[in-house]
Amino acid sequence: MTSSLLPSVRLSWWGTAWLRGHVVSDQMVDGVVADDAVHLVGGADGAEPLVLGLGRLRSVGATGFGLALPVAGDPLGLGGPSAFNSAALAAGEAVVTTGADVGLVPGRTGASVTWTEHPALRRQVPDVGEADRALRSALLETAEELARLEVARWRPEVADELMDLRHPRPVQAPRGVPSRCLDLAGRGMQAMTIVELALVDDGGAISAAEATERQSALASLERASRRALVAACSPDVWPD
Repeated sequence: MTSSLLPSVRLSWWGTAWLRGHVVSDQMVDGVVADDAVHLVGGADGAEPLVLGLGRLRSVGATGFGLALPVAGDPLGLGGPSAFNSAALAAGEAVVTTGADVGLVPGRTGASVTWTEHPALRRQVPDVGEADRALRSALLETAEELARLEVARWRPEVADELMDLRHPRPVQAPRGVPSRCLDLAGRGMQAMTIVELALVDDGGAISAAEATERQSALASLERASRRALVAACSPDVWPD
């Protein structure tokens, strides 16, 4: 399940594992690139291979890479400045280095990804325990509300996903990622799938009022799922 992960998730986990000596360069590149053709790091002097770009960041103090998943009104995982926040918001994802004050935003051209460097400020990220509790609470509340709205009648896939939460899907990650974070990431991605499925076909078989209720019920789950994934992919808040 590596190729299905967002590029910023892969870089957060595999890049951090490489910086901490848990994997060698070839393993890191394979983990980050996955099914893409190539990943490059683009700075002021142009783009360079992934290993060279991350090595340069290591030489200036980088000790880890943490995930950011911003949406409009919720710049989750970002601390500024505005240029970096805007680029990350446009991409829907980014990573922030620990120790180097650099952010990386992925841009895709076909099967190639270029990580553009930006100055990045210190950020605040929910810790793993907080994000875990918030996700569990949001899942319970959302499941009850979706049941009240008879979600299975018009979107049985959502009911299936809710049932599958008892058996989190395995997520492939390198050595050094805490098992608690792997579990949290898996459940966070399942929750994101529930949100995506439940928001399909607005107005199809339900009224406008029911569509509004559905969106409201899913808003807290969407936020909690993003927070869960950010915490699970941010070594600056991992448990010791």
